[in-house]
Amino acid sequence: MGAIDIKQELRTLIEKENDLHVLEAIKTLLIKSSLDPVLKEKLTSRALKAEEDIRAGRVYTREELEKKLDDRLGL
Repeated sequence: MGAIDIKQELRTLIEKENDLHVLEAIKTLLIKSSLDPVLKEKLTSRALKAEEDIRAGRVYTREELEKKLDDRLGL
């Protein structure tokens, strides 16, 4: 499916949609997709690194995270 097909399908779906919240969510998504390219690249890079960390098992348990935060905040 090409870009033109997807745009046509989106137009059809949007025209049928009456829920204001759904339409606002779509609008927000489309506006955010046009973020500053540098910021967009930075966010994409962070997300990809996070996914790699998860796959590699580099994650904290809830307890470990709470301790780390408490230590950082001096609690």
